[in-house]
Amino acid sequence: MTGNGAVHKRSFLALHDYGMGGSWWWVRARSEREVLETFAWVEVVTDPDTVARFEDEDEGLEEVDIDDPRMPPGLDGLRAKRDAQRGREGFGALADRDIVHLRRRWDEEDDEPVVYLMEVGSDGRRIRQVELAEDGTALRSGPGDWPFNPPIVDLFDPGLASQEISRTEFEEHWVRARQADTDL
Repeated sequence: MTGNGAVHKRSFLALHDYGMGGSWWWVRARSEREVLETFAWVEVVTDPDTVARFEDEDEGLEEVDIDDPRMPPGLDGLRAKRDAQRGREGFGALADRDIVHLRRRWDEEDDEPVVYLMEVGSDGRRIRQVELAEDGTALRSGPGDWPFNPPIVDLFDPGLASQEISRTEFEEHWVRARQADTDL
């Protein structure tokens, strides 16, 4: 803390993981939480090996200051998305949880409607999942069943609070579901 009340900023390794790849930046901010509250769909990577790998790169990543009015392409849209969410009821309601249980309906045109019950970690990645089909079939799966596991939710999203279910409800479905057949 300095005499003017400013908090020292430091660099955080930020990742926007979109499944088959990701965008990376160094973000100068006061805290990890400030990064997460400022940019939607971004995680702060703290794994020492990963951080060291990016610190040692010759070319390095783009570094931005969280207070700059303009952000580089990609990060600018993630900040705009977060700005639109802030202030809405439910914003950040699930953000400080280690594990969250959600019920989400998947209703795509080409697929049969299905409900997913998901156990999600603090990074927005699935830990376990139960797929409930309209015909009553229930299939359970975990990370070993998925080819990749990017974040599927942003826990600051105000819309998630209404999708939360209890751990008990999730566990009841998990126990009754049969293991999904995967060819991984």
